[in-house]
Amino acid sequence: MSNSIHEHAPVADVIDRLRAAGYKITPPRLAVLEVIEQRGEHLNPNEILEQAKAIHPALGRATVYRTLELLTQLGVVRPIYVGESGPTYIRADGNHHHLVCSGCGQVVDFDQCVADQMAQELRARFGFEIRSHLLEFYGLCVHCQD
Repeated sequence: MSNSIHEHAPVADVIDRLRAAGYKITPPRLAVLEVIEQRGEHLNPNEILEQAKAIHPALGRATVYRTLELLTQLGVVRPIYVGESGPTYIRADGNHHHLVCSGCGQVVDFDQCVADQMAQELRARFGFEIRSHLLEFYGLCVHCQD
């Protein structure tokens, strides 16, 4: 499966999920959703705030954090923790494969999936329906090895 933005739930679907869960669709929430849809992966709250302010200038930091928490609870995004800089958010759907540098915190996406066969074996063994996975390898990038 590719990490193409078009394979993820569009903003309209996320809006429907928010409404179904009883949440209002406010301009600040829409701004956060638009940034996630346009930019996609590996966004930290400060980057989301900065980019979403271009859409909704009155957006505040607390609203970004509350919206990310809500989207995490609804299974739209999930945090990954790399280094000491706090969470970075990725979409919760699909499969994600990363190389993570323990030195500088650089995250490199890669498409080659070694987990697909394992997922099939786990499904057969435990009857578990796997909907997505996150595979991360930790080590040192070329620059940090020097």
